[in-house]
Amino acid sequence: MQSEPPRAVSDEEIRQFERDGIVVLRGFFDKGWLEKLAVLAEQVMADPGPLSMELEKGDGPGRFFFDTFMWTRIEGFRDFVFRSPAAAVAGALMGASKVNIFFDQLLIKEPGTRERTPWHHDQTYWPVRGSQVCSLWLALDHVDKASGAVEYVRGSHKWGTWYKPPAFAGDDRYQIELPPVPDVEAIRDELDIIQFEMEPGDCTVHHGLLVHGAPGNSVADRRRRAVVTRWAGDDAIYAPHPKIQPMAWDPDIPPGGPLDSDLWPIVWQARH
Repeated sequence: MQSEPPRAVSDEEIRQFERDGIVVLRGFFDKGWLEKLAVLAEQVMADPGPLSMELEKGDGPGRFFFDTFMWTRIEGFRDFVFRSPAAAVAGALMGASKVNIFFDQLLIKEPGTRERTPWHHDQTYWPVRGSQVCSLWLALDHVDKASGAVEYVRGSHKWGTWYKPPAFAGDDRYQIELPPVPDVEAIRDELDIIQFEMEPGDCTVHHGLLVHGAPGNSVADRRRRAVVTRWAGDDAIYAPHPKIQPMAWDPDIPPGGPLDSDLWPIVWQARH
């Protein structure tokens, strides 16, 4: 399993990430990592952690499952956070001198899952502020439109508005005074929406304020498993709020302070 990216992130990919808020990187994670993560995903689905959720409603054949902060309790996920190319890729794209892991996450839509991922952007769910916040979405399966490939509103990280986080569970648990996410479906033709077909080992990296969502998995015999790592760079600060996504524990750092802590350790630093 490689610890370094298979190649350097290009200047054009860095410009694309800054301009569009999203970039796709092909084949950045090798077979060793994919096989290890597939085993670990089954382990977590069979024995979920305290922050996991089942999101598929009704009695259909599908299952929409997520869990977070696996690295804090499972050594294999800790290895991925600290030893895979993910942190270096995030750091290069953000132009950061250091990168903290914010958390890791499994997002799995089994065949026949009807539940879609609502349109949202990530950062308003989390107690963090700063321009250097991103998510790396690593595909463990072939992903296409039918199986739930994520759609991204290109450039929406520059709209200048922070939106209220919609709960994936469909309730109103996130109580923060922000405007709702625009009705993307109603104005779809006015927006620049992109979607990537991906192979196992491909990843996308998107900005923390990029608006995105995803359909269900309508394929009868193919899963949509992703390991997602959330990263923060130099300017990220702690911004607690009582009614947003819970973290694994209180980081015991002051509001407005840097994230460096046992909950959000520094994983990568640029070479000088």
